[in-house]
Formats: sequence, structure tokens, C-alpha cells
Amino acid sequence: MTHPFLHARHLARAFVTGAALALASVSPSQAAAKIQHLVSPGGIEAWFVQDATVPLIAMEYSFAGGSAQDPKDKPGVANLVGDLLDEGSGDLDSKTFHERLDRRAIELSFSAARDTFRGSLRMLRDNKDEAFDLLRSALTSPHFEAADVERIRAQVISGLRRESTNPTSLASRKFLEMAFGDHPYGRQTTGTLESVPTITVADMKDYVGRILARDTLKVAVVGDVDPTTLGKLLDHTFGSLPAKATLNPVPDVEAAKPPERAFVALDVPQTVIAFGGPGVKRGDPNFMAAYVVNHILGGGGLSSRLYHEVREKRGLAYSVSEGLLWLEHSAVFIGNTATRADRAGETLDAVEREVSRIAEEGPTQKELDEAKSYLKGSQMLVLDTSSKLAQALLQYQQDKLPIDYIEKRNAIVDAVTLDDVKAAAKRLWGQGLLTVVVGRAPQAAAQPAAAPASKSN
Repeated sequence: MTHPFLHARHLARAFVTGAALALASVSPSQAAAKIQHLVSPGGIEAWFVQDATVPLIAMEYSFAGGSAQDPKDKPGVANLVGDLLDEGSGDLDSKTFHERLDRRAIELSFSAARDTFRGSLRMLRDNKDEAFDLLRSALTSPHFEAADVERIRAQVISGLRRESTNPTSLASRKFLEMAFGDHPYGRQTTGTLESVPTITVADMKDYVGRILARDTLKVAVVGDVDPTTLGKLLDHTFGSLPAKATLNPVPDVEAAKPPERAFVALDVPQTVIAFGGPGVKRGDPNFMAAYVVNHILGGGGLSSRLYHEVREKRGLAYSVSEGLLWLEHSAVFIGNTATRADRAGETLDAVEREVSRIAEEGPTQKELDEAKSYLKGSQMLVLDTSSKLAQALLQYQQDKLPIDYIEKRNAIVDAVTLDDVKAAAKRLWGQGLLTVVVGRAPQAAAQPAAAPASKSN
């Protein structure tokens, strides 16, 4: 289950181990039976799968907070912290720290999402002591040296400048502003061109001190390590962090109710359309029905209704997709597509018609059966490596799901009825859409390109 726009920039750096990690196969059926709830001697809890198929270890972990804890006038703090934690710590400067990682083929990364500050650590089994020690150092004694801060700040600002002329980035940014307004979810995780230059080292140290704490820590580990050794490594890595985080309260928020439309002018050949509305939170008893019917409408790739109507039937766009985004304090669905500027209106009409049709009629039994079959089968692909399994186990913890959820999931999918998905479709799409259109003004898009002036002879 992926979150559109949620982790967008935001994929971790790939080191030498990337190719090797892809070989670390884990059978989901075997993994489900072997998931342990490990508690270290110092009280650090982790979901753990011991697997010696390949001599690798993958760990994913998170702290509550994320970019929702950024100061209101300084969005981008959490993101900048994530980019700087591995830029030197303890007695190692940035260059030496990265040389240590590269020498041992250790992959270490951090990223900020809206509700969580996340980290990833992957290594060969024989390098585990050094890998966990480097992570401990990054979490507990980051340098934030002025030269490193300014170098990374310049990279972030450069990315924000590129996004300021990228229609897809502008569409997603405007959509979240429209949906959430002044709520922290309406701000950009990466910050703005105005805010990032004002972030200080003191802001980042304050964030680290408030957020990186043991009481909100969640950990998932998959790989070739025994429980006793792992418990000692977890205590060494996380045991010296503060016991309790200091989080500012984040209120629950309902996304703005459709219909509503916004236009962002940008002189580009293709118009980008983002659309969505209020969604279903992960803990809602009707979540799975919403997830299944969403797959039918726009989450099923080449088999989705939107793809059929917009791409195959009318040739309006190369792709169109739509998915659920669930957060700690809200939920939305978000879709997007891109089309020729002069066909933007036609494309949007096609999307709105299909959304309205499924809201009124719901899907067919055949569509429901096919969606169930796909969602059950695709689970095997989602969890086919140790890294993917660790990521899933962390997500399940964040979603407050039981430790045996992998075993239960297919039965939960099977239990969804046609009445359930019809009700979910009406709930999701019965009010229409929040829509953002980024591109040329409609009247400009409708004008043909001017013919070149003829030469006089």
C-alpha cells in the first residue's frame, strides 16, 4: 500500500549494497510465521524476522513527529535534519563518516514524512557492529557543521527552485494546500524558498532533541542475526536517546469538501491535473472496502477504470492513477494525470464522469472479484525481499495493525462484499472532486500556434 505524494522526494540514497539487497529473498508465508516481537534487555521493542538465506540485515525504524512538528513559520526543518544526520557525527567529519559507510558497503539514510521521522540501515552481516555504531553516532551526536549545513541547504533550495517550475510538483503542493489549509499537513515537507534559508542549526538541534526519543520509536529488522545479538545492538544504538519525546499537539483535520477547483498558470506544453478529496483513515472499519474499490477506480494500473476511460478509450493521457493517502490525523484520496494543454478540459470531464459513475453505481461483482484476486496475489511481490518486508513491518506498526497482519490480510480482503465497496465508493466520491489544474490558461491553450511570418520577395 503506497502513499502518493507522501514520500515523494524522499527515497534514500543507494549505496553499493542496493544490488546485493535485492537478492535477499524472503517468502512472505514463511516470514509471517517467523515474525517475533523482540524486546531488548534495555526495553527497545522490535518486530523481527530472523532469516539466514543471505548474509544481510535490513532495519527500518521511525520516530513519531515528522514534518508536522516543524515550526509553522519554518517548514523544512525535519527534512533538513534528515539530510544532515549522516554528514558527520561523534569524532568523524562528513568525509570520514561517508568513507566508513562506503568502505563497508553500509547503506544508511534518513527521511521526513508528515507524521514520522524515518531511518533505514542495511549492511552485510559481518559489518553489523560498525553499521549500528555509525547509526548510533548519527542519532546521538550529529555535527551540523556550518559548511555541511550550507552545502545541503543549497541542494535543498536548488531542488525547490526546480519544483517551482515543475507542473506535477506544483499540482501536488496546491492540492495539499487546498485540502488542509493552515493545518501542518498543508505545508510542504521540503519547506519553501522563503523558509529554508531561515532555518538555523539551533532549529535543527531543537528538533533532534524533541523528536528522537525512545517512547515513540518503532523498529523492524529482517536478516541474518540472532535475537540475543540484535537485542544488544538495539540497546547500543538507541539506548542513550532521551526516554520521552516532546511533541507539539497536531489536531485531527477533515480535508476540504468537494467540489472545488483551482488553476495554477504555467506555460508548459502539457497540463497536469491533480484531483482528490476526503479519504478513509487506516483505523476505519471500512478501510479495506475503500482500498479495494479504489484499486478498481484508479489504483489498478492498466486495469483501472480511469486508465480505460482516459487512456485506452479516448487517448487523452499516457497515464492516470489515483490512490489513498492515510495520515495520523486525516486521510485523502489523490489522483493525477497529464495531457495536452488543448485537451485538459476534455480529460477532466472524463475523470469526473467516471468518478461520478462509480460513486452512483459502484463496481460490478466481476470487478470486485478481479480486484480481490490481484490484491491477494500482489502481496507476494510486495514482500519479496528482506528490505521490503522490513519496510512493511514498520508500516504495519505505524498503522497499529497486529503482528500477524500478514497472515490475516487475505481473509480481510476476501471478507469485503459488493455492498461494502458500493458504500465505500459513494462515501469517497459522492461529493465530487477537489481539482487542481496546472498549465496554460484555457483560452491560451485553445489557440493554435502562430504561423511564422512570410518573407517578402
